[in-house]
Amino acid sequence: NMQYVTTARAKGLSERRVLYGHVFRNGMLIVIAGFPAAFIGMLFTGSLLIEVIFSLDGLGLLGFEAVLDRDYPVMFGTLYIFTLLGLILHIISDITYTLIDPRIDFESRKV
Repeated sequence: NMQYVTTARAKGLSERRVLYGHVFRNGMLIVIAGFPAAFIGMLFTGSLLIEVIFSLDGLGLLGFEAVLDRDYPVMFGTLYIFTLLGLILHIISDITYTLIDPRIDFESRKV
């Protein structure tokens, strides 16, 4: 039992309000933090498997064949594209942080 859950129950909030208003919101932050990294790995692996199995031409197969043929410009190009996709997914996850929990504010931090 976390302290904020005990406090919410002591205030007399319903169990549903405690679950969705406090527990779910704090639990979703952990899921959102790890989702983009897992998603980009699944995207690359899934595209490679689908393209090899069904003989489709795509970015995953292109990168895989570039590694086998030691074609460095193509290999770095596919790496660059998947890196950009990963960065975009991380930006989206940072934006959803503020949508789920308004206490998180990236602009007010002073370095």
